[in-house]
Amino acid sequence: MKCVFCGGKLERRNVAFRYEEDNNYFFVEEVPAEVCTSCGEKTYSPEVTDKLLKYATEEHKPTKTIEVPVFSFE
Repeated sequence: MKCVFCGGKLERRNVAFRYEEDNNYFFVEEVPAEVCTSCGEKTYSPEVTDKLLKYATEEHKPTKTIEVPVFSFE
């Protein structure tokens, strides 16, 4: 398959998925995706997308919690 954005080659990898909405953030590690080796665009299967949407809409217990420093770019 080829990347729909740049036409580059796709490679299957496990990636970290990041999501933000209304100052709520979550990360999902080890998500299977097709990643373009040229531009880095990630594509997820419909099954993976459905599971990721459940993380955004349902309550889940995280595997771990991390602390992230936040800076203001002024």
